[in-house]
Amino acid sequence: MFTLTQLASFVAVAEELHFGRAAKRLRMTQPPLSRQIQLLENELKVRLFDRTNRSVRLTPAGRAFLVEARRLLHQADHAALSARRVSAGEAGRIAVGFTAASAYAALGRLLDAARSALPDVEIVLREMVTRDQLRALTEGALDLGLVRPPVAAPELEERAADREALLAAVPNGHPLAAGGGPLRLDAFDGQPLIMYSPVEARYFHELLVGLFRWAGVSPVYAQYLSQVHSILALVDGGWGLALIPEAAARLRYAGLTFRPLELPDPAPVELSLTWRRGNDNPALVRLLEHI
Repeated sequence: MFTLTQLASFVAVAEELHFGRAAKRLRMTQPPLSRQIQLLENELKVRLFDRTNRSVRLTPAGRAFLVEARRLLHQADHAALSARRVSAGEAGRIAVGFTAASAYAALGRLLDAARSALPDVEIVLREMVTRDQLRALTEGALDLGLVRPPVAAPELEERAADREALLAAVPNGHPLAAGGGPLRLDAFDGQPLIMYSPVEARYFHELLVGLFRWAGVSPVYAQYLSQVHSILALVDGGWGLALIPEAAARLRYAGLTFRPLELPDPAPVELSLTWRRGNDNPALVRLLEHI
């Protein structure tokens, strides 16, 4: 198969139509240049140039091959440049996992940071619950995750990414919808509550159970769901009340009122940025340095 050196030699002669000028352009002497052209013609089994003592002209086969030779050289240059840019973290892709609730605020900030620092890096987004993200990170299917703590896997790094408040989601006609001050947790004692699933939404389930236990409150768990938007839809339908992360209040429902809560920690909802130790994706390294 012909080489890139042979292609470059052919293009130089084809553009100069003079072996001496082409050799000078390539910073080589004329005999090795002639040898490269001869090897190329032998490989292709066609004559690329008509040569006389006074002129050099492309044959019809040479004119056709010139188009493809330029394209191949351009692709080779592009491939080399792409490899260098990926190695430097300036190109490539980062697979990012996120929980549904993190999409309301934290994910947007992360994407803004990535766009600012690495505009030519492709960000591939995958919505997953924390449990599935941790598995994907460990297996190398994800580069970065927005997960709920704690991250117990020793092979994963963890950095605090966000903290936010909890809000009460209450139907407009409910007695707890009135008033502007924070609600105490004892207001939920005996009230129907749309609760988070202990499996798919384990973090929020354990957070609320701990808070209610601390306050000595016993709501009536009407349903168990994993996604905040589904929980709010049931509250809007009058199936019960809910406690949601503050950013989720951006999901506007005309029939809902969002009330602040009086809690021992004003921002109990935590979010972590997580990645696998030893991940050699240069783009990920660049992004982590930026944020």
